[in-house]
Amino acid sequence: MSTAILTGQPVPGSSLEGDLRSLGFDVRLASDTGETGALLAAAPANERVAVVDARFVGHVHALRLGLTDPRFAASALPGAVSVQPEARRALARAMAHETGAAGSVAVTTENLVDRLGAALDADGLAVHRPELGSLVAAVPADPQERNEVRQSVLAVDDEAVRLRSAVKARDGFFTTYCISPYSRYIARWCARRGLTPNQVTTASLITALIAASCAATGTRPGFVAAGLLLLFSFVLDCTDGQLARYSLQYSTLGAWLDATFDRAKEYAYYAGLALGAARGGDDVWALALGAMILQTCRHVVDFSFNEANHDAEANTSPTAALSGKLDSVGWTVWVRRMIVLPIGERWAMIAALTALTTPRITFYALLAGCAFAATYTTAGRVLRSLTRKARRTDRAARALVDLTDSGPLAEYLTRFAGRLPRIGPALVAFVAGAIVVTSAALAPYGSWWPVLGAAVYVLLSPAALARPLKGALDWLVPPFYRAAEYLTVLVLAANADVNGALPAAFGLVAAVAYHHYDTVYRIRGNAGAPPHWLVRAIGGHEGRTLLVTVLAALLAASQFKVALTVFAVAVALLVLAESIRFWVSTGAPAVHDEGEPA
Repeated sequence: MSTAILTGQPVPGSSLEGDLRSLGFDVRLASDTGETGALLAAAPANERVAVVDARFVGHVHALRLGLTDPRFAASALPGAVSVQPEARRALARAMAHETGAAGSVAVTTENLVDRLGAALDADGLAVHRPELGSLVAAVPADPQERNEVRQSVLAVDDEAVRLRSAVKARDGFFTTYCISPYSRYIARWCARRGLTPNQVTTASLITALIAASCAATGTRPGFVAAGLLLLFSFVLDCTDGQLARYSLQYSTLGAWLDATFDRAKEYAYYAGLALGAARGGDDVWALALGAMILQTCRHVVDFSFNEANHDAEANTSPTAALSGKLDSVGWTVWVRRMIVLPIGERWAMIAALTALTTPRITFYALLAGCAFAATYTTAGRVLRSLTRKARRTDRAARALVDLTDSGPLAEYLTRFAGRLPRIGPALVAFVAGAIVVTSAALAPYGSWWPVLGAAVYVLLSPAALARPLKGALDWLVPPFYRAAEYLTVLVLAANADVNGALPAAFGLVAAVAYHHYDTVYRIRGNAGAPPHWLVRAIGGHEGRTLLVTVLAALLAASQFKVALTVFAVAVALLVLAESIRFWVSTGAPAVHDEGEPA
């Protein structure tokens, strides 16, 4: 249990002690500075501790936001400060300074808490101070002011504010108007029954897997049930984040589950649709794999652009200025959010088309919608990059290299990279990818031309490592390599023209895509890329591409299918084992994504 130390003389009629107990604090009373220091030293070192001015008046949810958020080592409100175990030493130093400055253990504690917060800031600790909005948090100086603050507290519905703040600040049209108006109440219902966000996230995954199973039946009732269950899975997907914000139940494991399960649900559903179509005699595995590749590459574009520019110093471009103006007009905001086909709109479309049409039509519509969205967003970002003078940091360049996922072959060839032409890495990546994909697409199965194309691809791969990726369009390097690798696997499996090759390719791309998503969320959490041994063990993008082309040249079509399956299982086992080890470890970052809808 966390400890809260109330400093100063208790105020008659105050509900503060009860409010703190309702938030899970074991409350201790201290009448002076010396007693506060003694209680702070006696509090268990592995628990959160808060110091609160006994005169504090405010909403319970304000205290919850300021004292219990697990994402921050230290947080503060007017009259309240809270630290987690990793910041206890800094608070102890601040408290020791106050005790020493007092010169006596009997000195009153007036304004002690605010001085402690200022001392933490001066010590270099990042103290989180939450945006309270209409919530009240104050330390009245006299009875009249206290009465006025109490009236302000009564004038604002604490629970209504808490429900509103449970909803993500920025979301898609479908989510905002068709899901969140009632999912927030489901989140509150879950909170009052002790359910955790991780349990809701798991329920969402299970529901989506059942939906995929229904789609795999290939029957009209199965398709209708699949569409309805997919929508319900999305409701639960919104609920888990709202529950986390409503009850401040953020966790490292929860961040990992939420980040990866969305992709697992969507891609499992694609596989279910493909299986259902196959039962009806329609082979759409190539479309399913194409949809997964397109969606994954869209996300890589998003991640790369954001990582390249989130800490870059740059002048605002005309394109960005126009975008800002459009975002100032209500209806254009929603149109712009809808046409990029975020997860809410995308899943609603998939669910409706599954129930009413066929898997083939569903995939055609999905591919067309995602292709338009990818073209729109990528073109806008290219224009922004070309029309402003950005100065990217070393961290941004390092993130792009990590997202590139270069393996041992590229690293070895880097020592000879000085002989490469002095052209942009993005252009090199595009040309290299075009060569290997085109050679695979034009040559018959079993030809060595794709191997030659892959060899050129490997020889050009050091372009991403030879120089820092700080150019205007260098953020395109990772998505170009992703598209080249994934499309090469798709084309070779399609050319094999044997039953089971495309499902095996789907599994391989899914395993590799998981590795790339895992890399993204580690970088977002400032934890760096996956360990170097893992990247080397699974070959890097250039090694995997070369291996797949060699297998296609050496093996018969039926053997190639088996080889793809074995390769997919091996990659999946390696990346999942390392990912699980990392995300359940105590050192993993608690990534809480409030950014663009996925």
